Amino acid sequence: CSLARRVLTEASKLATVGTTTNEIDDLVNQLSFDAGAYPSPLNYRDFPKSVCTSVNNCVCHGIPDSRPLEDGDIINIDITVFLNGHHGDCSETFLVGEVDTAGQELVKVAREALYVGIEQCGPDKLFNNIGGAIQRFVHQQEGFRVIPAFTGHGIGTYFHGPPDIYPCRNSYPGRMKPGMTFTVEPALSEGSPQVALLSDGWTAVS
Repeated sequence: CSLARRVLTEASKLATVGTTTNEIDDLVNQLSFDAGAYPSPLNYRDFPKSVCTSVNNCVCHGIPDSRPLEDGDIINIDITVFLNGHHGDCSETFLVGEVDTAGQELVKVAREALYVGIEQCGPDKLFNNIGGAIQRFVHQQEGFRVIPAFTGHGIGTYFHGPPDIYPCRNSYPGRMKPGMTFTVEPALSEGSPQVALLSDGWTAVS
């Protein structure tokens, strides 16, 4: 996870006007291999790139391409690396140039929702408390909805697996135990919580 964080920190420096998401992908690929790691998304279920770059209304799993980032964009960069038999996963959303007030608020509330979920974590706590707390928090914020279609997940020797960490009210069974590793990944929308999957089979848009 520490390597994934270092790669994400370096990649975030490219979240600037005029940079293409392909350039971010090239950097992530190079940094991963230079560290003796493998970029987990690359060729995972035919995903063609080394990082997910989700811009504006792309909820997740955006495929890097040749479009330059524009002033006012928001971009989520999602890094996973495989090193010494384990995957490390982290992501963050960044503001590109001068983002309007609505965009800034969306990113702020989503980040706060993440920490609300993290506060529910600890030994012997219920997994389903995470989503319940996130949804209650988001519903208290005017104009935002939780997108329920995508969840956090267990990670370690496998890239994706149990437990499923829902960002909304749910009845997922089980309690957290010491040594477990999983992601908390709330996604928010200013409008409908519904998403559509593009023809590439990966890109999910609101």
